Amino acid sequence: MFKVRLLSIASALALSAGPVLAQTPPALSDLVGSRAGQAEAELQRRGYQATDRSETMGNGRMTYWRRGNDCVSILTRDGRYDSINQAGRAECGGGSSSNAGAIVAGVALVGLAAALASHRDRHNDADADHDREYERGYQAALYGSNYDDRHESEGYHEGFLAGERESSNRRHASSGWMRGVPDAAQRACGERADRQTDRPSGSSVAVGMRELGRNEYELTMAAGWTRYTCRVSGSGEVLWLEPAR
Repeated sequence: MFKVRLLSIASALALSAGPVLAQTPPALSDLVGSRAGQAEAELQRRGYQATDRSETMGNGRMTYWRRGNDCVSILTRDGRYDSINQAGRAECGGGSSSNAGAIVAGVALVGLAAALASHRDRHNDADADHDREYERGYQAALYGSNYDDRHESEGYHEGFLAGERESSNRRHASSGWMRGVPDAAQRACGERADRQTDRPSGSSVAVGMRELGRNEYELTMAAGWTRYTCRVSGSGEVLWLEPAR
């Protein structure tokens, strides 16, 4: 009887553990091995939103995505989705979904496009192999992979540096400190900075702030290495925007 009870308890624990026996959801299995930037857009098209939770896992980065009560964990290595596993609802924070993670994921997509365009302008280089290497380096740095010094190239090196900068921008933009700034203010300054620098919409994110009182803020907007200072009201009226000193 005691042995039977132990087996019953073990079976119950196995059934309730979920993430321990991680499985790839069949509807997402086609994305395993895909480039992270392209796969993020497809995840959003399928109704998933990125949460603001991520963590370094060895030489990769784990992120968590939610669709309603469904939660998946995604491990990215070298700019590609290494695995996608079903996760418990609590892993995605439960409760209602947050737009912050989805916005950050979108910024990653336009960030690569803007960084690559800027790189081409500086180096007058549109070689397809060079661009692929640049993207490989950018995605690796963005998602926390180690520098691939065994297969490095000029394009990979330049892309890795740009990806590190964008990763830093994203961390600052999603910090609790920046979430204290009204969305309307951040959105207005981002749109103005994108127009000013002729970048794709969503490239510029707020990475620093100073509260001025009277419901006004001074935001530091970043897109790659570019920095602008934006003074804006909490309701989204941009008072001025100029290059950061």
